[in-house]
Amino acid sequence: MHCHNNFPLRKAKSDLDIPLEHYTKEDEYLKILKDNLPPLIEKVKPDFIFFQSGVDILENDKIGKLSVSIKGCAERGRLVFKMAHRYKIAVTASMGGGYADNLDDIVEAHCNTYRIAKEIFI
Repeated sequence: MHCHNNFPLRKAKSDLDIPLEHYTKEDEYLKILKDNLPPLIEKVKPDFIFFQSGVDILENDKIGKLSVSIKGCAERGRLVFKMAHRYKIAVTASMGGGYADNLDDIVEAHCNTYRIAKEIFI
């Protein structure tokens, strides 16, 4: 899932490419994730999930061009981690993105990802 007209302009091919319109709102973003992640897991049957949990989706990000709150970023992490846990798939998460003027928002969004992972897996 990515903003269709954003960096990099030439996108790598993937198993599932979901281009999003500029300033896609949180509810739509999370619905698309909920609708697509389970069938993708069923189809691909991965042994491992690499979750690039970028926070450039934040509504106050200068570059990401999406419109998701800090709470929405946390919900995204919860969805991914719950699916990995349900299907017993190893998962790693890495930080990415984060170009908001308020550094506290970036840090909070990233920290929430790891708090939620701890909550679900430990």
